[in-house]
Amino acid sequence: MPIASTPDPPYTAVVFTSLRTEGDHGYGHMADRMDALAARQPGYLGIESAREPDGFGITVSYWASEGDARAWKQVAEHLVAQERGQHVWYAAYRVRIATVTRDYGA
Repeated sequence: MPIASTPDPPYTAVVFTSLRTEGDHGYGHMADRMDALAARQPGYLGIESAREPDGFGITVSYWASEGDARAWKQVAEHLVAQERGQHVWYAAYRVRIATVTRDYGA
């Protein structure tokens, strides 16, 4: 996945840090589905994701506003994925919401 192209700040970043359980159990399919569904939501700006072989991963999704990020959390199909994640896919996870105030790079 390339580096997300984001607008000038401010915008919202949702940082999802997780440790996967063993086995796929439908995770790969659902992750692809959530990426596609998120991209169709109002205020979606992009996503970046990385996962280590030991199951540790970080996904950052970018949103035009905190309200847009909050609305994504409540999308019905995303709620199903969150429930499955809590009980099947993740041994541990943490979600952090941040306002991006500076953004620079090459």
